[in-house]
Amino acid sequence: MSEYEPIQKNDPRKAKFLREPVEHIDFKRYDVTGLVDAMGKTAFQARNLARAARIYVQMLQDPGCGVILCLAGSLISAGLKKVVHDLVKLNMVDAIVSTGANIVDQDFFEALGFKHYIGTPAVDDNEMRELHIDRIYDTFIDEDDLRECDATVGAIADELSPRPYSSREFIREMGRYLTKNARNRESVVLAAFESDVPIFCPAFSDCSAGFGLVHHQFHAPDGAPTVTIDSAKDFLELTKLKIESGDTGLFMVGGGVPKNFAQDVVVAADVLGKEVPMHKYAVQITVADERDGGLSGSTLREASSWGKVETTCEQMVYAEATVAFPIIAGYAYHRKAHADRKARRWAAILDRQVDRQPARVG
Repeated sequence: MSEYEPIQKNDPRKAKFLREPVEHIDFKRYDVTGLVDAMGKTAFQARNLARAARIYVQMLQDPGCGVILCLAGSLISAGLKKVVHDLVKLNMVDAIVSTGANIVDQDFFEALGFKHYIGTPAVDDNEMRELHIDRIYDTFIDEDDLRECDATVGAIADELSPRPYSSREFIREMGRYLTKNARNRESVVLAAFESDVPIFCPAFSDCSAGFGLVHHQFHAPDGAPTVTIDSAKDFLELTKLKIESGDTGLFMVGGGVPKNFAQDVVVAADVLGKEVPMHKYAVQITVADERDGGLSGSTLREASSWGKVETTCEQMVYAEATVAFPIIAGYAYHRKAHADRKARRWAAILDRQVDRQPARVG
């Protein structure tokens, strides 16, 4: 038996830190179009943000363009879950490429009924560890709740046919699980399942999913087949969607693996002998700097040298995501840029291409 013993939330030592839940921003409530248009006549990042918002509108109004949303950094825990959820429900995004933390540790975690809490960096982190409280800058998470999230992922894996899955396929099964078991139905994973929007997490094991899958594989009988995650299948599936769609636009929040993964499908298609256009539109919100050569801060013009992104409709916005993301999303919504969009339901297309359907969960 594990020596790990949870600390109850009503323990007064712990309760004083886990008092006020993070509330998620609803961009539909605030018409920012006048503000953004005014920012477009100013300078610096205000003008860049306004141009990025207009490019996102162009993506949505282009009838031949599929939109890929890329998410890096701690976004869901920071109050941006509803922004992503509503973009999915309103048909303002056709696929998501994300870090596992956003999708599993944060969104799926909240769908199970758990919460993130308003905190502060001015704490004793040794005390936090002793109380099983994890900190993301000024946000607190109950580690005991995260352990339940890990275990739920492992239980889902235990019920699936043992074979390699793309992260997209596995997250789809997580969405299927939530259709019957969600305690909070305002979930990106659940909305994506219901709307046939595929979610890819190229580094899927780098999150609660990894802990759950480790448990699943560790406890399998010796020599028995297990569920595994095939990252190459992720790459192939998103490349197939690029080939299927032709024109695409990237809306990137943060950088890192999701940014590069989504950009690389243009090159992957070429490797497969399929001629596809570079990403027609690209917007990135980042606080990273390009001078160290890292991908998170590399400009979209630099991506053009690799044959990934066209430079006609691209814009970098050097701003923090919790500020810029809701404004850009809200601008497009209140401009009704999505009004005539047709749902692409890319997940359903990929499901039809799977030779053997996954076992049903729950």
